[in-house]
Amino acid sequence: MLFLSQRHFHHRLVLFKLTSAAIAFGIFMALFSSPASSASSTSITPQKANNKELVDENHRQCVVLLHGLIRSSDSMSKMAAHLTTLGYRVVNQDYPSTDHPIDTLTEIAIPPAIEACGDAAQIHFVTHSLGGILLRYYISQHSMPKLGRAVMLGPPNRGSEIVDAMGDWALFGWINGPAGIALGTQADSIPNQLGPVHFELGVIAGSRTFNPMLSLLLPSPDDGKVSVENTKVTGMKAHIVMPVTHTFMMQNQGVIEQVSHFLAHGEFQ
Repeated sequence: MLFLSQRHFHHRLVLFKLTSAAIAFGIFMALFSSPASSASSTSITPQKANNKELVDENHRQCVVLLHGLIRSSDSMSKMAAHLTTLGYRVVNQDYPSTDHPIDTLTEIAIPPAIEACGDAAQIHFVTHSLGGILLRYYISQHSMPKLGRAVMLGPPNRGSEIVDAMGDWALFGWINGPAGIALGTQADSIPNQLGPVHFELGVIAGSRTFNPMLSLLLPSPDDGKVSVENTKVTGMKAHIVMPVTHTFMMQNQGVIEQVSHFLAHGEFQ
């Protein structure tokens, strides 16, 4: 009877874990992601709120929402509804996140969203995951004199080790597209080439996961896709960690309230 050497066994064990993680990742995304979308925006008219002065003030401000990878604007609809009740003009922007590289997605998504804000005096952003990288990339290439505050939810600001481990796999590339495979932690990856931020930015990181196999690839704590540490970026004004997952953090009421507070006051509660 033949026995595997300890080293050979270890290599097979690692391969088994990574293969299992890739399969779980594909199933996970299929189950918990909304369909990818074409580029379009939904502008929401502010509704009546209790504080008329607050509504009048916020109506002069626009909030652009940018969803994450393999998602659609539907994933941000609860956030949009809440911000609308506070009187903000809300543009919930769709874009085909798996179809193009980051530079192309940036130009597809952000200029139409800014245009949809019309004559707003200030334009804020709330982004999830890849949406935060699109915002950083756009600001690195364009001036935005009306830029207000931004809140990023689970952004891979320093990349994700999941991309390092699986970025070369055909299945991973097929699911995540050219933008997804560009989110590694290497020094020359797009997130790590963008440099410090120079605007009022608050970052919310998650510390819970639906996928323990993927979390094996990440430094703890993590949200199942990005480690808490890698959500940080030099120049950010505030950073908090909440017990939420990457997939559903934008729909968590506590997260939504923290977003609202930062947009109004430039700090988290």
